[in-house]
Amino acid sequence: MARKTTSGPATDPELLILSSLAGGPKHGYAMMQEIGAFAGVDLGPGTLYTAITRLVEEGWIEPMEASGRQRPYRLTPGGLDYLRGQLEKMRQLASFGLRRLRTV
Repeated sequence: MARKTTSGPATDPELLILSSLAGGPKHGYAMMQEIGAFAGVDLGPGTLYTAITRLVEEGWIEPMEASGRQRPYRLTPGGLDYLRGQLEKMRQLASFGLRRLRTV
């Protein structure tokens, strides 16, 4: 199993995938392309599909009917709630850190 990145929440594969799927269903390659574009993070297939497996097991995303060799995934209502909560925590952390930097 691939290891999760330790670069921080902005590069957490699960949050990147959930953020991508918030825009609508996508297959793995489309997610990798979009994540590269919006986050500047190059998720390899091993990292991507390991994270997808974890997200499916948590019930935060679900596979859709395959179209040829490509299987799209979509965000579940629970995944949307989880993503919203994680992004709010990131906003609070960023706000706190930026306030602290103003005093330096």
